[in-house]
Amino acid sequence: MQYSLRLFWLVLLMLCLPSAAHARSHHPHGIGDLPASITLSELPPQGRATLQLIKQGGPFPYARDGVVFGNFEHRLPQQSRGFYHEYTVPTPGARNRGARRIICGPLPECYYTGDHYQTFSRIRE
Repeated sequence: MQYSLRLFWLVLLMLCLPSAAHARSHHPHGIGDLPASITLSELPPQGRATLQLIKQGGPFPYARDGVVFGNFEHRLPQQSRGFYHEYTVPTPGARNRGARRIICGPLPECYYTGDHYQTFSRIRE
């Protein structure tokens, strides 16, 4: 009887593991090193404008645009320091820089966050 119970739990665990891995890789909020993706048309208009400025090399409206992004939360794929740079996506009505950013490695590797680094979506062009 004890052997059958162990076998039951082992089979159940094996059935659940692939499902959990699949759910993680397709999570809408980009968990771990597998960020979700977003198309250009899904970005807010200010995000599309910021991405265009990044491609042009500026000029940028905020002094902190272009600074190194440390990825301290480890929500983007791990890279060496200096790989990622951050840019402000203006938020209408905000009195400060707001929470929206685009983080880029070498183009076209860019990510959008609308919640100040809590979640990221890879920008698909």
